[in-house]
Amino acid sequence: MAKSRQVRHKEFGKVDAAGRVLIPADARRELGLKPGAEVVLTVAEDEVRITTPELALRRAQQLVGSVVPKARSLSDELIQERRAEARRG
Repeated sequence: MAKSRQVRHKEFGKVDAAGRVLIPADARRELGLKPGAEVVLTVAEDEVRITTPELALRRAQQLVGSVVPKARSLSDELIQERRAEARRG
């Protein structure tokens, strides 16, 4: 079952003729978005989610951390696998 997320903010934006989306000022303030800031757009289940790259990275780290034991290093495992492949030729 999907986790329910509390809606803190709901406003209407607009899409202009060039396909740009206007994010209302209150929503930009809540996300800490300044002019020129990069955002991550995720499309899922007929919705678009806009977030910051930092928050997207933090969520990904939390997701991986929830399924991979803390004592396990996926990067070390990957390096070992690559070195083994290189030795095999």
